[in-house]
Amino acid sequence: MTIDTGALGFGSGERAIYASNPWASRGRLFPEAGSLTRSEFQRDRDRIVHTTAFRRLKHKTQVFISPDGDHYRTRLTHTIEVAQVARALARALKLDEDLAEGVALVHDFGHTPFGHTGEDALDDMLQPYGGFDHNAQSLRIVTKLERRYADFDGLNLTWESLEGLVKHNGPLLTVTGEGAHGPVPQPIRDYCQLHDLELSSYASLEAQVAAISDDIAYNTHDIDDGLRSGLLTFEMLEDVPFLAGLMHEVKQRYPHLEPSRFAHEIMRRQITHMVEDVIGIAQVNLATLNPQSASDIRAADHVIATFSPEMAATDRQIKKLLFSRIYRHPDIMRIRAGAAQIVSDLFSAYMNDPSLMRSHYWVNHISGLEDGAKARHVADYLAGMTDTYAIRAHAELFDQTPELR
Repeated sequence: MTIDTGALGFGSGERAIYASNPWASRGRLFPEAGSLTRSEFQRDRDRIVHTTAFRRLKHKTQVFISPDGDHYRTRLTHTIEVAQVARALARALKLDEDLAEGVALVHDFGHTPFGHTGEDALDDMLQPYGGFDHNAQSLRIVTKLERRYADFDGLNLTWESLEGLVKHNGPLLTVTGEGAHGPVPQPIRDYCQLHDLELSSYASLEAQVAAISDDIAYNTHDIDDGLRSGLLTFEMLEDVPFLAGLMHEVKQRYPHLEPSRFAHEIMRRQITHMVEDVIGIAQVNLATLNPQSASDIRAADHVIATFSPEMAATDRQIKKLLFSRIYRHPDIMRIRAGAAQIVSDLFSAYMNDPSLMRSHYWVNHISGLEDGAKARHVADYLAGMTDTYAIRAHAELFDQTPELR
């Protein structure tokens, strides 16, 4: 993919006409005075970093449960890597870097303990009450569950940050009002009654680069962690022509490189190629659309920041490799089964006796609620747990707790 280097915004500080403008934000649900030293999107980013939800990410699973080793990615380190890629893309495309970074930093707030395994288990338990969606849970955290400020619950983020959080993967509604990918989760519908996030349009380009950065980051670091674990080998990477080409390039230049450095040289090239591919495609899409404002980005009928067809095919090949060799590996599946049992057991115990949720802020008011409302509080409590807290809570309530290693 050819890149127009003259159009890149490296270090210039210049914001493109189609970028989100923090000085023209659509505002916050609860109006606040502006800051003398920070833009509105800087304030959002800073609020996100200082939350308890952000700190909890350090003990939440990405792929490998934390007892497996200190150097595997957690949700926190994954999030930081996503934010780094998002900021680089935003700078290259002359976007608002703070908004892109903020959306990247908040995108996984709603994840349960034990990664997607915990989310699947909690979704199963919540099926009679509307199910569980980690994106909707992220919105609940930043609009309701974080209890830090005297004037409001949540973080009172700007419309643009909330829009990016909810729609970074695309519109949730069609133009006729139907669910674009199934029913819109109730927490998102409820919030939009107060603060319309325009669910039928695309999000800002800043949110779009945050979304594609998520793919770039985990495609790369899951390979890195897979190699470290031994579940992946360099020979297995040969199944993906793109990765095979990178390995050949590194071998040609460094024929006697030790394995750890060899892996890193592959990963850094992978990130570079994917980032440059997105920049090139975004530049082509922008030239075709010729947007004159951030609203023109939202009104487009397609994603601007995406992979080329060739890189999209590579992305699918990498995901297929990761699923077959890591995510569905018997050792990982055994651990996933134990993690799912922990989440399911805790949900049932808390539904039967809400007083067991001793640190939940509404614990004294939950017992009298109807089951749907009670289940949502139980989900809030469970989703907020770290892996370590969930294991400890299960051990306190049950005679046997699955061994997750």
